[in-house]
Amino acid sequence: MRIYERITFSGHKNINATHKTTFEITKSLHLTHRGDCIIGVGADKACIDLDQRFKDALRRASLVNLTLTVSGLVFRFSAKGSPNLTLTHEEDVVVRRSGYVCPRTLAIRADAAAADIPREIIRVLKSEGSKGLLVLEVEV
Repeated sequence: MRIYERITFSGHKNINATHKTTFEITKSLHLTHRGDCIIGVGADKACIDLDQRFKDALRRASLVNLTLTVSGLVFRFSAKGSPNLTLTHEEDVVVRRSGYVCPRTLAIRADAAAADIPREIIRVLKSEGSKGLLVLEVEV
C-alpha cells in the first residue's frame, strides 16, 4: 500500500536554489537571497500538518519518492524515512542529503538537493505568481 501527501507552494523572486545538501519549502512568505535552499514559500503544509498515518509510514519507510511539479515541468528524486523523524516544525519541511534530523526534517539521505533541481524549474519558480506541487509517496 502507498500513502501520499501533497504540499502546494508558491515561487518567489529571491529563489536561487543553490544549496548542495538540502532543499526547503516553507509556509513563510518572506525570503531573502540568503535562503539558498528554499524552493517555495507560502506552503499549505509544514511537517506538523502532515497526516498522522503518513508520518507513521515515513518513520518506517526505507524509501520516499518525491515528485516536484512546476508549470508542467517534473523532477523526481528519492530519500529515506527514519524512526528518528519528529515532524513537528510548524513552518518548514526540509529534505536532506545527510542523516541529520531535527523538527524541520521531512526525509534524509536524499539523492537530490536544491542545486540539483533543473534550472528551468527554478526560473519558473522565480517568476511572480508561479505555483508548485510536491508529492510525497511512501510505500508501507
